[in-house]
Amino acid sequence: MRALAVEDDPRIAANLSAALSAAGFRVELAGDGEEAWFLGDTEDYDLVVLDLGLPEIDGLSVLKRWRANGRTMPVLVLTARGTWQERVEGIEAGADDYLPKPFRMEELVARARALVRRAGGHATALQETGALSLDTNRMEVAVHEVPVKVSALEYRLLAYLMQHRDRPVPPVELLEHLYGDDDAREANALEAVVARLRRKLGPGVIGTRRGFGYYLEQT
Repeated sequence: MRALAVEDDPRIAANLSAALSAAGFRVELAGDGEEAWFLGDTEDYDLVVLDLGLPEIDGLSVLKRWRANGRTMPVLVLTARGTWQERVEGIEAGADDYLPKPFRMEELVARARALVRRAGGHATALQETGALSLDTNRMEVAVHEVPVKVSALEYRLLAYLMQHRDRPVPPVELLEHLYGDDDAREANALEAVVARLRRKLGPGVIGTRRGFGYYLEQT
């Protein structure tokens, strides 16, 4: 999963990045509203954590611009004030959830996971497609209820395929959501990850639709 954390306080930004990374997200950071607006308007994210008190452009204006341009990614808004009027304004502008500062990182991660689940059409932390099941709270994988040990990168790949289980996911889209800008993003790197997962999970879990991408088998 690919997340954008928008926060101008370096300490909070570092803590957000660490917590979301530990929860299975690939995190990118933005420190002001101008950068946040550009990234959110030109890149695809599975989640945005957006502070309202930003330099350059305030967070609420950034959110309104995204929604006006048809950007539909889940947005969790952070604010230091947290009055009910501000919460209403944020929700009406297109926020999906709201968390006042100070907050516990455990709560933020739980809310982030819930937003991503709902965006993918899942109501609970246990997600199942065919023989495969993912516990998104524990970050555990099982096939036919038998636990399978996977790496963080392998888990992110499975979680993204699970979120988009209704369609084949093109390799270029998977590469964007799995790897950071400084990481290897070649197609053969993705093929190697898929090959390792197929050996671990066995047949009938990850399918390939030639010319379209990878998908999770439904039966």
